[in-house]
Amino acid sequence: MRIDSRRLTKCVAAFAVTVVALAACASNPVADEKIAVAKASLQRAEASGAPEFAPVELATARDKLAGAEKANADRKLQPATMLAEQANVDAELAEATAQKQRSHKAAMEFDTSMQALRQESMRSSQPTQ
Repeated sequence: MRIDSRRLTKCVAAFAVTVVALAACASNPVADEKIAVAKASLQRAEASGAPEFAPVELATARDKLAGAEKANADRKLQPATMLAEQANVDAELAEATAQKQRSHKAAMEFDTSMQALRQESMRSSQPTQ
């Protein structure tokens, strides 16, 4: 049995090309994970009232997430990862901003209620003539 070196070389080359092609088709788990984390942060931000209280930050997060998904689909892995991380941070900022605004609104409503209560208390404590 004699092995033809040309045939062996062609088989090895074909195998190498197949491996490279399969590796190129495989998704990037790091970018996929970062995109999933950014999506979860975006959902939390939306649930926290960001559409009302932090629309600019929320829109920025959405835009960056869309860019990350496009870059990932185009196999631009580093930009996909970076945009997903930025989208996550922007979504967290939107959530924090919304929580701050809601807390401020609640505090203002509490102050208004306390002031009304004080005024009512003052009226009822004044002597009637």
